[in-house]
Amino acid sequence: MSDGPDPNSPFRHPGRVLAWVTLAVALLVGLQVWQDWSRRAESRESGTSLLQSPRPAFTLEDLEGRRRAVQEWDGKVLAINFWATWCPPCRREIPAFNALQQEYGSRGLQFLGVAVDDPDRVRAFLQEVPVHYPVLIGEEEAMEVAVRYGNEAGVLPFTAIVDRQGRIAYLRYGELSEELAREVIESLL
Repeated sequence: MSDGPDPNSPFRHPGRVLAWVTLAVALLVGLQVWQDWSRRAESRESGTSLLQSPRPAFTLEDLEGRRRAVQEWDGKVLAINFWATWCPPCRREIPAFNALQQEYGSRGLQFLGVAVDDPDRVRAFLQEVPVHYPVLIGEEEAMEVAVRYGNEAGVLPFTAIVDRQGRIAYLRYGELSEELAREVIESLL
């Protein structure tokens, strides 16, 4: 039997209570971060379920303000690259995609840039950095298209490669190297 309060009780030492509360909060925050990361990973992986499915149709404006439908490029191997002017990895991909378009265009490859950005910023950017393939522009509308192609997390850059039969053959979340792009494209030509 005890004559007084337990000397080891955390309530006798306010510093211990604070440490336990801090630990509990950190664990809860960590759990929330892990759950958010898991959901995003699942959404990235869910794009793989779209492989071999028909490519979603969409229409966006080009640089001259004309509405262009993705069906214009049916029958070609189509590399649809979602990018933005403010995205450094997006900017790094463009020279490689220009080179691949020039190298494989005559064999049926068509790159299509989809700028998730303000039209004026895209036009200014393209005056500095030439793009040798069609560019369509859309801010929220372009992101909605990217989601339909499996990019629920909103990752940029994002590339979907469609085979000649109009099926999604490859999805890349993040920067796509020239070597990997070449390997995928050659397997589809």
